[in-house]
Amino acid sequence: MSVVPLPELDKLAHSLAQERHDTFSERALGRAYEEYLARRRTPLAPTRTKADGREFSSFYDLVADLKAGAETMEVRLDPPPPPGAAWEFLRPFERILFAADGSAEVYPIGGGAPTRVIARFLLREHYLLRTQAEEDQAAGGGRRISLPTTIRSWHDGIVACRTLGLIPFSVAMVIYYPDERISYELDLVRGLLQADVRAGRLAPPRRVHRTSRLSWKVDRVIGRGDMPLLAARALTVLVESQGLTALEMAHVFGGVRETVDSALQGLAAQGFATYDRRTGTYRPRLDAFAPPVLVADGSPAPSTGGSNPALRTSVQELIAAADARASCPLCGDPLPPGNHGILCARCAAEVNAG
Repeated sequence: MSVVPLPELDKLAHSLAQERHDTFSERALGRAYEEYLARRRTPLAPTRTKADGREFSSFYDLVADLKAGAETMEVRLDPPPPPGAAWEFLRPFERILFAADGSAEVYPIGGGAPTRVIARFLLREHYLLRTQAEEDQAAGGGRRISLPTTIRSWHDGIVACRTLGLIPFSVAMVIYYPDERISYELDLVRGLLQADVRAGRLAPPRRVHRTSRLSWKVDRVIGRGDMPLLAARALTVLVESQGLTALEMAHVFGGVRETVDSALQGLAAQGFATYDRRTGTYRPRLDAFAPPVLVADGSPAPSTGGSNPALRTSVQELIAAADARASCPLCGDPLPPGNHGILCARCAAEVNAG
């Protein structure tokens, strides 16, 4: 395992931000770097990065080369672990080829035709350059640097690094397959694909497979960038379950129970989860990720789930499943979210024209 040293990241920050990366910024980058290295995750496989046909020693090497446009990006496992327990909660792959338009092709281990998917990226741990003056201004209630954590493509991510002085330490490659969404986390500092945080800590049957459509709605909320990292991670795990306690969540994330419980309480306060005091269980509120149904006067329709959190979750799951499976009876294409007609727009236009 090769770790990108701090001087290399410091040099990259100077080249991106020049005099704005002052002594204060250098110390802040050093602290963020050391804190990140202290938090270890289970590695799955080493990775290699290739952009526009050229191989780079690291992601940072690619960002530093201003001539590299990265219209296409390849992340390859070298070597990939065989299918089995190592891939718990994930789908095995050998390499993923990303395009600038946000699509990607996932190549299976051992060869075979790739699967075409939609790819997005979520920033995980990172350092965003800020001067002493900007830090003081933000601490005093002034303007903060806004950084949405959703990145549409690798190309967009590289542009963000170069223009904002962004140094990512880890990033989640969010892959939307036809039937589900899988998140692969990359440790960019060590050049590793990380195992899923639930692997070996949560029984696989506890996971609920959500549709790509619902998962995209969850990721869109997380991608606003206004949610602490632990809360964002907890929300993703919680949504892919029937409900978990703070103790179970603490076991998944390996942290102090009070810290995890605080993150879960924050999710409940924002309306993304409910809390059952009798069992100590937090359950996801799936309706929080979809626009409310309106009645004739434009006001939100009353909830049909009642006051029982478990019952409300079950009703929401049925609605989400029905919405995800809605398709046009003529052509079979999936209907878009919120569609109230029977036919898709294309078939409806053809029927009206006839």
